[in-house]
Amino acid sequence: MRHPVYVGGDGALLDVAEAIAADWAALGVRGSFLARNLDTGEQLGFDVEEMVPLASVVKVPLALVVLDRIAAGALDPAHPVTLDPARSSVGHTGLAAFRYPATVAVGDLLLQMLAVSDNAAADALLDLVPVADVEARLRAWGCGDIRMRHRLNHMYECAAGAAAHDFSLALELAVRDERAGRHTIATLDPAYANVGSAAALVALVRRVWCDEISVPGATAELRRLMGLQVFTHRLASELRADTLRWSGKTGTFLHLRHEIGVVEAESGDRVAMAALTRAGRCAGLAPDVDLAIGVAGREAFEALRR
Repeated sequence: MRHPVYVGGDGALLDVAEAIAADWAALGVRGSFLARNLDTGEQLGFDVEEMVPLASVVKVPLALVVLDRIAAGALDPAHPVTLDPARSSVGHTGLAAFRYPATVAVGDLLLQMLAVSDNAAADALLDLVPVADVEARLRAWGCGDIRMRHRLNHMYECAAGAAAHDFSLALELAVRDERAGRHTIATLDPAYANVGSAAALVALVRRVWCDEISVPGATAELRRLMGLQVFTHRLASELRADTLRWSGKTGTFLHLRHEIGVVEAESGDRVAMAALTRAGRCAGLAPDVDLAIGVAGREAFEALRR
């Protein structure tokens, strides 16, 4: 039986990390979790170095690279981009769900990508800043445990190819392969997927919130855009209060259910989090897993408040 590797010292923080891991295991969920107070450095979590396919969480580093280009004057945020649904990426939100061609500015593609997780907007941005350029910039910034290897639509292409366009079968394959330790769908294989670890993702958002990466204009805009995410069913679900602000990005694909972000309190507390999960059952909807992620976020925040 596999046992998680914990961080959090040997006191109350470790107890919280162990309780979260036990809650997830009871639901048949494998995953990584890390929460860190941005000011004190205290943290708690488990399996924080494990490399996991990121799904739409990869849109955060992509956005930062695009915003860095904009800040350098190499890309105009008002530049218009026309997307044709006949050739755009698969998705249920934003431009990916459009039926007719639309022209959108680069800055608004960023908004669509982060606020409603628009795959078509993400891949349109990758037409302007290719995958290789994103990867190179992440290396230059020292983000070695975050890898961008492919466009967003490639996830769906690989799933469709492995399951003959039957996404119920693709979900069954993903769950079966998770148990067996193999990968029929290439974009679920950490060796080929867009991947990252909880530790690397928390380090990235810490640098964004502390203006220690790219330039302040780019990091400030990324913080603003992450604060506009419309999905609040995971980490934000148990952090709803007038005195709290959540800024995050979810990632969902087949059995993957993720979120990263930062909760900020009026008291001044700032806690960065990354929850990366793989469900052990075939379910398109898993509100119990989403709730468990939310409970983890609340418990971690309360434990790490000063």
